[in-house]
Amino acid sequence: MSAALMFALVFTVALVMTKAYFLMGSVPLLVLKHDTPLDARFVRGFFNTYYVLSLITAGGTAVGYALAGRPALATGAALLALLAFVLRKQMIPKMDALGAQIQSSGVGAIPGFRRAHLIAIGLNLAQLVLIVWCLMGLRTWSDFR
Repeated sequence: MSAALMFALVFTVALVMTKAYFLMGSVPLLVLKHDTPLDARFVRGFFNTYYVLSLITAGGTAVGYALAGRPALATGAALLALLAFVLRKQMIPKMDALGAQIQSSGVGAIPGFRRAHLIAIGLNLAQLVLIVWCLMGLRTWSDFR
């Protein structure tokens, strides 16, 4: 097994672990009422960290597979990195705005923040399912070569 492929596999495991860890961590946060600015800041910080780590691990995975000569896997991982970048640029400002509205008792801010939280969880779950489904399609280690 080449060093590039080993690098890609290590980052693939890190990517799956990042998605799974943040999925398991974000669902219990739904018990928060999201009615205080502290709740909003915590959830926002949690997802900001998730998006940054997703960008790093998906980017590393893409580079590893590209170096290993696996363009399809590299493209898929690059698209995941791009998705993490776009979601961070869209979801974090939205959470910031809704968190500020919560502080000023804006009507609809709490349900809006909860909806943003649920959307972020759903997108994370969809990505995790897609990654595992793609990896399960590789039947043997020789498919990685």
